[in-house]
Amino acid sequence: MESDRQLVQSALGGDRPAYARLVGRYQRAVFAMALKVTGDRDASADASQNAFVAAYENLHRLQHAEAFGAWLLVIARREAVAVARARPRTVPLDAMGDRPPDVSEHAPVDGDASGAVFAALGSLPEHEQQVVMLRYFDERPVAEIAAITGRSVGTVTKQISRALSRLRERLNAERP
Repeated sequence: MESDRQLVQSALGGDRPAYARLVGRYQRAVFAMALKVTGDRDASADASQNAFVAAYENLHRLQHAEAFGAWLLVIARREAVAVARARPRTVPLDAMGDRPPDVSEHAPVDGDASGAVFAALGSLPEHEQQVVMLRYFDERPVAEIAAITGRSVGTVTKQISRALSRLRERLNAERP
């Protein structure tokens, strides 16, 4: 399997399929990041597309090709905030009644994580959200997450452990 560094260098050399492989590698994590920010699937899809286009256009500015994943997630977050600001979320009052919005409709694409889990994930510190998304949404091994984020394997392992502990605490606190 080609490393991010190899794919970035190939993409910089004009190899569009190499960039397409990077997109395939990170599309779930980017979408999850955008969904966390926007809370809307359509807006998240737009933000994800914007992030990949912005990353491609600015690929020559990336100083450390091995950090492509972390760099891309920063771009994705920025694009998601921009999309969220540009699209005010309005719901007709008569459509809502006295019910709160259904959080589960904004759950990740896999459907295996409930809205409560996704909401709890959104309450974690940014660095923990990032490692959890890479580990569980993108199914990346810890060593690869360490390379993507520029952290040590031990640090990533500890961040994942702390994040899972915090998620358990928050979810247990929400149980009736």
